[in-house]
Order: sequence, then structure tokens, then C-alpha cells
Amino acid sequence: MPDQEYDHNRDLETFKDWLQKQPHLPHDVDELLLRRFLHSCRYSIERAKRTIDLFFTVRSNAPELFCKRDPWAPEIRRCFEITDLLPLPNKTKENCRIFIYRLNNPDLDLFNFVDAVKTFFMLADTRLTEDDDIPSGEIPIFDAANVSLKFIGKVNLSVLRKYMMYSQEAMPIRLKQVHVINAPSYIGKIHALCKPFLKAEVAKLIKFHEPKAESLYKDVPRELLPEEYGGNAGTIDQIKRYWIKKIEAKRDWFLTNDKRWAVDESLRPSNCKDDRVDQVKDLPGSFRTLALD
Repeated sequence: MPDQEYDHNRDLETFKDWLQKQPHLPHDVDELLLRRFLHSCRYSIERAKRTIDLFFTVRSNAPELFCKRDPWAPEIRRCFEITDLLPLPNKTKENCRIFIYRLNNPDLDLFNFVDAVKTFFMLADTRLTEDDDIPSGEIPIFDAANVSLKFIGKVNLSVLRKYMMYSQEAMPIRLKQVHVINAPSYIGKIHALCKPFLKAEVAKLIKFHEPKAESLYKDVPRELLPEEYGGNAGTIDQIKRYWIKKIEAKRDWFLTNDKRWAVDESLRPSNCKDDRVDQVKDLPGSFRTLALD
């Protein structure tokens, strides 16, 4: 084990040194975050380089998601109220972190897709920079109980595309499972929104569970879930308040981070081009214009 730890520390120093020599990338990056990139890329330094470059590049190409992020702003407060974004306190025996994401209010007139994704990434940034523990994997659970077909009309195509690329290819995490619970009969139409942007390996991880189904517990121990889902992890309100406080405590960081983590494309070396970046550019329209199967 000491040899392995030594190698990982040596990898970290190599990675740090490389980052400091990249003229177009931010240099003010916490060591914890660099460790996350190495871990999520299974200590392939070349893969970690490509991933962290895409991480900062997508952020720079998505100001609507990564700029003007004030936890006290009215639109963010509304997202806190109508959505529950819950990293759960206890991990699985395989050392995986579980999350529950849900709309707690069925009135979709209150829901703004761009604000919701922005808030989602504020929580992600809080975790990535504040949580010293690096889990072996991540298991998101999306509760679709309050998602109606009206949701399709709320989706912004450009933002969805950026969200899918960033969360699948740029964030320093290892997805292990993805669950959609309380899936309505029309879930196929909503799934069709994401399908064009789903990587094949991620699509294989998704499992749908009908309302009142017990099938989730085959993969996720019930006791790790909040009390409202029959578990022992505390109430949704307790977990939610804990994370809102953590996000609010980072307010100064959020208000200055959009400039600190920006990419300067004019300084990008010619050997650092990534074809995926071209896919991030804004797209016109929304899913209102798509023909769904």
C-alpha cells in the first residue's frame, strides 16, 4: 500500500506541474480537486489532463450556468424551495455516495430549467471542493413523481447538451448506477430528451422503477435513504438544510469563481484542441421543436 500511495502522490505532483505550464487553464486549483480528477480517471494522467481541460472549457462556454451564482439570489432561493438536491450522509459498503434529486412541487410553472441546472452545479462544486472524502463511485437517484409531460416544454436544448457533456465527461466522478424511481408511464418520452446526448456506457447504467416498486432496494440499501423513503438517513428537510448552509457559506467563492476558473482560448496551445469543445457551442431552440418517439 505505501508504494501505491507514493505513486499516487507522484502522479499528483506530475499533474500539478503540467497544469501550471498550461497558459490557457486556471492555475488556482485546490489539491483536493486535482486528486479527484486523478481518481476518477483511474490515475491515467493523460486522461486526467483531457478531463480537467474539458471541465474548465465547458464552464467557460456556459456562463448561463457558471456565472452570477449567488446563493441568496431569488431564482436560486426558489430552486432551493421547489427542488430537493440531497447527497445522502452514509455510503454503501462499496464506498459509493448516493444522491436523491427530485421536484418537490408539481407546479412546473415555478420551475426554470436553467436555474435548476445552475443550482445543481452549485451543489456539485460545493461537494467537489469541500468534501475531503473521495468516494469510489456515485449513485444518483432521480425521483420522477412530480415530473409531468409539461416538463418537456421547460427544457432548454443548449443547456441540456452542456449539462449532459459536463456531467458525463468533465466532472471528476465515477458513475456506478443511475436510478429513476416513481417513473410514470410516459417516462420514455422524457428519456428521449436525453437519449441523443447519453454516452453508451452511461445509458447502460440507468434503471427505471415504477411507482411503489421495491426494485431499487436490490441495488441501494433502504436504510441509507431518508426517512421519507423508509430509511434511517434523517429527514429530507434535515439533509437539505445541511447542504443549503454549506452552499451559502461558499457565497464569496461563488461570486468570484467564474473569473478564477475561466479558460483563455487565445492562449490555448495548438496541441491542446479538443473536438468535444465544439459541441458545447450554443444551439438554437428547445425541445418544443423536436419530434419525440
